[in-house]
Parts: sequence; C-alpha cells; structure tokens
Amino acid sequence: MRVSDVEYTARMLGVPFRSLGLLVAIGVAAAAVGQPALDPIVIKAIAEVEQSSKLVAADRVVSGDAVLYTLEVRNTAPTSLPRPTVTYPIPEHMTYTPDSAVGPGTEVTYSVDTGRSFDTPENLKIQEPGGQVRAATAADYTHIRWQLKNPLKGNSVAFVRFRARVK
Repeated sequence: MRVSDVEYTARMLGVPFRSLGLLVAIGVAAAAVGQPALDPIVIKAIAEVEQSSKLVAADRVVSGDAVLYTLEVRNTAPTSLPRPTVTYPIPEHMTYTPDSAVGPGTEVTYSVDTGRSFDTPENLKIQEPGGQVRAATAADYTHIRWQLKNPLKGNSVAFVRFRARVK
C-alpha cells in the first residue's frame, strides 16, 4: 500500500472537491464578505510514520503502523479569509487515533456519516443494524473538520494534524 503526499487546490465555491478518492471541502463564505469567489486555497496533506524516533514519508505502510497526517492550509489570496473550514476524510484503510486531531486556534468536530454532519465526540451516535443506538467511538469516525476561530490572513498558512493507524 502506498500513501503519498497529496496536494489539492480548492476554489472557494463551498463545493467539495474530489481527488484520488479523497474529499477536501473548504467552507468559506467569501461572497458574504465581498471577496472574489475564485481565490484559491491550497491544501497539502503530508503522511508520515515514525521510524527510529524520527518522522519519514509514509511511502509504504503496513497493518498497525501509526501515521501522522499534517494538512498545510494555504491562503494564496492577498486578502484574509473569514474563519475557513477544512474537512478531511479519514482514509478507508485507517482508523482515527482518539484525541489526536489538533490545530492551533481551531474547533475540531467529527463525522460518522461520511461527512454529511459533524459534532463533538460526546454527541456522536451510531445506529446499529437492530435499531439500537450507541455512542460512537473513534473507529467510527469517517471525517474530521477543523473550523478556524480566526480569519486566515492573505498569503499565509495554517497547519492541522491528526493521527491514524493502518487497519
């Protein structure tokens, strides 16, 4: 299995973009603040594994490997973006590591329904095939969402991270 660095370019249209089977959605209300609707945000996902106490590119991973994903969220526009939202899927062959999603100045929420809705871990529920409802676990998460609490300045970068383990 190969996990590569993936770079996405998303235009601020509030529409999810698909590339290589992964989804990155940028939810920015640019038009509401008078910004051009086509200013690009670039998201670069870097997957690394720890080997001998250092991080190396996750070119080849095997079952049980812990992978650190770092998302570089770059505002290439010259003006600030009001509180951008970054949504990223947990790759299908991975299981999210509890409490590992971080980002300075962000609110983190999760989805258990392939990105249709998001909430905090304590509010996420799963309906079992028999109709019984249970609390969701980190293994149930399908997507992570980071909402920046502040504007992302023009020509600047924000970083968010999470860990996951290869199934």
